[in-house]
Amino acid sequence: MEELTKKIISLTKRKGFVFPSSLIYGGFSSTYDFGPRGAALKNNLKKAWWNEMTKRQKDVVGLDSAIIMNPEIWQASGHLSKGFADKLSECKSCHQRFKDLEEDGKSTEECPNCGGELMEPRDFNLMMKTFVGPVEDNATTAYLRAETCQGIFVNFKNVMDSMRVDLPFGIAQIGKSFRNEITPGNFIFRMREFEQMEMQWFCKKEDADDFFEFWLNQRLNWYERMGIDMSKLRKNEIGEDERAHYAQRQVDIEYKFPFGWGEIEGIHNRGDWDLSNHSKHSDADFEVDGEYPWVIETSIGVERSFLAFLTDSYHEMEEGREDDSGKKETVLRIGRKLAPTKVAVFPLLKNKESLVEKAEEVFDKIRKDFASIYDETGSIGKRYRRQDEVGTPLCVTVDFDSLEDDSVTIRERDSMKQIRVNIEDLNKVISQFMKGEEFISLGKEV
Repeated sequence: MEELTKKIISLTKRKGFVFPSSLIYGGFSSTYDFGPRGAALKNNLKKAWWNEMTKRQKDVVGLDSAIIMNPEIWQASGHLSKGFADKLSECKSCHQRFKDLEEDGKSTEECPNCGGELMEPRDFNLMMKTFVGPVEDNATTAYLRAETCQGIFVNFKNVMDSMRVDLPFGIAQIGKSFRNEITPGNFIFRMREFEQMEMQWFCKKEDADDFFEFWLNQRLNWYERMGIDMSKLRKNEIGEDERAHYAQRQVDIEYKFPFGWGEIEGIHNRGDWDLSNHSKHSDADFEVDGEYPWVIETSIGVERSFLAFLTDSYHEMEEGREDDSGKKETVLRIGRKLAPTKVAVFPLLKNKESLVEKAEEVFDKIRKDFASIYDETGSIGKRYRRQDEVGTPLCVTVDFDSLEDDSVTIRERDSMKQIRVNIEDLNKVISQFMKGEEFISLGKEV
């Protein structure tokens, strides 16, 4: 595994971002739990996307559909066909299973692990099966959804009628999806249980090409506004022989991870594939003015984008930011909107009751409006470095002057600059900073 990836994985566990799941029982392959900071970052990411789609954009409404739906939905969508399957080879000796051996240039007759004979490749469907009801048989078979968008398509008419919307309009959804991947990996990049943030834009056929370009540009603009290094993003136009069967056109937005370029979002022109197929398999009439709407999809993986933003923010600083042992300081330069904790509050000394009491008052004032943490352990320098490592943008210090003039020092993570502000103005100053104001302009520089 690439060295930077190892460092990021280590940090995520030590600092409460991501834990291997079921660890006390030996773990469970390719499943992860998101710790306090990871859950906060994940929720901030989802909130930023949701606000972008349902508030900043026009004519997009929200939905939250069921994870387990009528199995006929997956028959209509093609997920129960051979098209949604991997070719799987099993070894007769060690019973290990492998996929894509031929594509990887490996023998399809000999096991890569033990040299045993491989069985003929067979289709392995990626849908996760479950049963609904007290008896486990074919009549009660159901599936965990493999993508969130099908819940959007089957509710197309419900949303259109109840919300009194007309073409063009979009439906956005955030939710869990499940795929029985044979070879998950690269930390949280490819997992069997994951979250998606998807928006399906319904429009007339003749407008689909223009809307495809519009939404592709909107999504790239969003990443730029969220502060990602745009030199590490690229558009990858997927050829006809490689794109999804439903796609008239497909562009993947990819991030350059330490392990290589990886897709974090897909923009698809799905044509009328979904609505027409659900109409054929059900009694639903999804036509509008005698035609099926076409669909432009934006589909982003929550964990993949989480990993991209985390990787992008990871910095090992040079001179001037070493810890006490001389090691380079690690700083997570997470954007203000995504940072799990916005503000840390410190008393200058923990053994001075008056300072501690004042600092606790300041903390109580801040924490009602901003995700905050209180820390009184160790030197101020060590506390700054602890917050830098987890991406906290601002640190507020209560010192002896605070007892005299009711002001505090605020230190900004990336520039390490400090300003002095009155406590009564503190929440307003923090709010202005979080909205993008230049830090040094918000108080008196010290």
